[in-house]
Amino acid sequence: MEIPDTDEVVHEPSQEFVESTNVHAFMQEYGIDDYDELIRRTCTDVDGVAESGVDWFWDELPDYLGIDFYSDYDTVRDDTDGPQFSDWYPGGTINVAHNVLDRHAAPDAAARNDVALIWEGEPGDERKITYHDLHREANRVANVLESYGIETGDTVGLYMPMIPEVVSILYGCLKVGAIAVPIFSGFGVDATATRIEDSGCSVLFTADGFYRRGGEVTLKDGADAAIKQAGQVEHTVVYDRLGIADRQDEFIKWTGRDDWWSETVEEADSHYETKELPSAQESMLLYSSGTTGEPKGIVHTHAGVLLQTAKEIHFGFDHKPSDRFFWVSDIGWMMGPWTLIGNHAFGGTVFMYEGAPDHPEPDRFWQMIERHGLTTFGISPTAIRALRKYGDKWLDDYDLSSLRLLGSTGEPWDPESWMWFYENVGGGDTPIMNISGGTEICGCFLMPMPTQPLKPCSLGGPGLGMNVDIVDETGESIADTHERGFLVARDSCPSTTKSLWSGDERYLEEYWSTFEDPPLWDHGDWAQKDEDGFWFLHGRADDALNVAGRKVGPAEIESVLIEHDAVNRAAVVGVDDETTGTAVVAYVVLEDGVESSEELREELRELVGDEQGKPFRPRELKFVSEFPKTQSGKIIRRAIAAVHQGDDPGDLSSIENPDALDEIREAR
Repeated sequence: MEIPDTDEVVHEPSQEFVESTNVHAFMQEYGIDDYDELIRRTCTDVDGVAESGVDWFWDELPDYLGIDFYSDYDTVRDDTDGPQFSDWYPGGTINVAHNVLDRHAAPDAAARNDVALIWEGEPGDERKITYHDLHREANRVANVLESYGIETGDTVGLYMPMIPEVVSILYGCLKVGAIAVPIFSGFGVDATATRIEDSGCSVLFTADGFYRRGGEVTLKDGADAAIKQAGQVEHTVVYDRLGIADRQDEFIKWTGRDDWWSETVEEADSHYETKELPSAQESMLLYSSGTTGEPKGIVHTHAGVLLQTAKEIHFGFDHKPSDRFFWVSDIGWMMGPWTLIGNHAFGGTVFMYEGAPDHPEPDRFWQMIERHGLTTFGISPTAIRALRKYGDKWLDDYDLSSLRLLGSTGEPWDPESWMWFYENVGGGDTPIMNISGGTEICGCFLMPMPTQPLKPCSLGGPGLGMNVDIVDETGESIADTHERGFLVARDSCPSTTKSLWSGDERYLEEYWSTFEDPPLWDHGDWAQKDEDGFWFLHGRADDALNVAGRKVGPAEIESVLIEHDAVNRAAVVGVDDETTGTAVVAYVVLEDGVESSEELREELRELVGDEQGKPFRPRELKFVSEFPKTQSGKIIRRAIAAVHQGDDPGDLSSIENPDALDEIREAR
């Protein structure tokens, strides 16, 4: 496989494809001639119009996308208190559940008997859930919640595996006006307890367990321990996924607060009148992955999360009625609710998978894409690097031609893995929608449009309606100078978190304190716009390595290492050094069949020195078989650096594979 430079355009959409896209139709509707004008019109200022392009776009969007407000809003936003506290769609009333479920399940709705969800369990069991069925079950959840005394603004925890019931729980919460609090099912007791306690949940949905890598993973025992630690949960609804209800005494303990799903939700009334709520009513409390410090509770609203996710699925992922959309995620991470709400806003079909990507063999994803005719497949770069390591042979027997679009997020790509994904999974003609945003906006600051040409690893440009920029340390724009700088937002958007659950002080400190005049949202990423207008990310700015007064992002060094034929993945961290202040340490996962050696170690160190400069040549380079990572595929460099130096790695709640730290500790 030839690996092009990131300066080379490798994907050019055909004119036929361009003219078939939703974004092209939008441009035709509003007389927008090209991509540059599209970004100017939606992200900056509109010539001859008093309001900004951001206001214009978000005001046009509800009608254009067919989003239902019960009562129309008075104005698109009130930003009297600045972009930090913009009030979007004030005066309007809305409910996410009405838009994603009720209207599609109405007796006369065309989508009533369409499939909302296709699900596959790790053992191979399958289910298809129609909008009518999902609507009835969400109503039952809502009635159960009200029987427990849940009211508008109360929090409800979802400590659930990826099974269909999690969707009806989410939508049932939204129906009653409760704030849904998804919690990653892979979290340990401390992480789960922290989120239960911080959010103040009095009701928690969980399951007896789930399947992972062919085994049973129990969940309720962890939930019980977390509840004991957190204290305030009064009702727990338990779904019997593993079929161990009859083995209750042996496998799980039962308490006075516990109710089986089958005896509560399944017995409840299937009719419920969804609540009409203010636009700014809280809908979800999403916790960041917590790679440093205490986890941050991100507060989303009904109008904000609905408009943002629907916009991105419609334009960035070119939603079509026949699409079957699969994004590898958990309900506890932003991409889980993003996938569901964004697709269901249009009556679309979402595919959900319970288990491991390589169980029972590394072809599990490719099997499912072919078997279910999936059209959109999103995954993290780290997951692709891991699957590429198994070799091309695992794709050879599968027809993946149903795929129209690929997606990725979570971290910077390396060109070799990007090209492998593009050519081997996408067949060399399927665009990769490489997106970047965050839990804080339940969406994307950067995302390509499917009408754009693509360079390897690029993120295209600003998302529609997102006034983003690249600035230097003084806050001056350097986007058009093509220098690397800080990715910022010059304005809010409807889905910008209202604040943090813990209060405004930490919210302002985390995001708005770096650049205050004018106020800019500092997202913490290094970004760069090249001479052709393509945007790239270079990792977290707070991960920057300052070696003898010179700064470089870990992703840049990792990219050099991954370019070597022997290397599959790399993780670079900075450690204390008496001479240079910080020294580079690299950990490397080799390709299958490649043996580690002192010669290879020195070759890789010299490669970095040649490409990045001698100060950045790794002081140490060690070989391992895996890195500690989150369930969404992000490498946790903080933990690697701490273990390397013998320090306390701190909060490990977001790590999916904590045993990897033992290998880091013993690596040579």
